[in-house]
Amino acid sequence: QVQLVESGGGSVQAGGSLRLSCAASGSIFSINAMGWYRQAPEKQRELVAVISSGGSANYADSVKGRFTISRDNAKNTVYLQMNSLKPEDTAVYYCNADVIKRSYFKSTEYSYWGQGTQVTVSS
Repeated sequence: QVQLVESGGGSVQAGGSLRLSCAASGSIFSINAMGWYRQAPEKQRELVAVISSGGSANYADSVKGRFTISRDNAKNTVYLQMNSLKPEDTAVYYCNADVIKRSYFKSTEYSYWGQGTQVTVSS
C-alpha cells in the first residue's frame, strides 16, 4: 500500500505564510505528477498546483504568484509554499500523487490522496 502524510497546516493571519509538506511511502516504483488540491466548506475540491516528475508546475489562477509547488524526488515528497495568504485560501488542503507500481514487468499507475490538512487564514 501507499500512504501520503501531510503536514504544515495551521492558522495564520492574512498576508502570512505557510509551508505544506506531503511525504509518500510504501510500495512505490516511481511517482509521476504530484499535486495539491483544496476544498472549502460547501465547495467542490479544486486543483491548487501540480508538478510533474521533471519539475514542470502549473497553478490555479487564484494562487499564481503567491504559491510555489516543489518536490524532492529522492524523498517522494511534495511541498507547497504559500505566501501572501488570503482569507479565501481557507480550506482543507489535500495532497495527491500518481504512483507507478511495477509487477512482472508491467507498470500500473494509481492515484493516492492524503488525509488533508486544515489551513485557516483570518482577516
